[in-house]
Amino acid sequence: MSSDTLPERTTPITSGEPAPVFTLTDQDRVEWSLRDHLASGDVVLCFYPLAFTGICGSEMKCISSEMARWQDQGAQVVGVSCDSFAAQHAWASQSGFTHPLLSDIHRTVCKAYGLYWPEMNVASRGTVIVTRSDAGDPVVRWAQAREVGDAMNFDEVLGKLA
Repeated sequence: MSSDTLPERTTPITSGEPAPVFTLTDQDRVEWSLRDHLASGDVVLCFYPLAFTGICGSEMKCISSEMARWQDQGAQVVGVSCDSFAAQHAWASQSGFTHPLLSDIHRTVCKAYGLYWPEMNVASRGTVIVTRSDAGDPVVRWAQAREVGDAMNFDEVLGKLA
């Protein structure tokens, strides 16, 4: 995986910064590469702490049910947590999620984006829109770190894609 050597941050990533490039495994054990997916448009990374939990489930359900709205904005949306691909697969199957859920089991991506909850050793809650710079490099278009109990405001994120 190309995410094995990403530098860690102690603060959340912000708009205008280079976006750490990574490859993770999704719930179907398929490698998912940020660089590859940016070739077709912006990518929305939705970091969440744990599968099978209330707010995380509500966020992922809204993402799946509103997929057409995300696609109308030219964006791909993925969930990112420290759960295993097996847990992600079981959760996606049980809940009917249709978007990729990426397994950051080694915590390298959430730490590289500054969205790590050390007390629980999992990703914290946050959303990052990654786009390509004029030179074609991945760059953060917008980022928001939230308290663990604060769900994503979907209209706000969709507005940042417009």
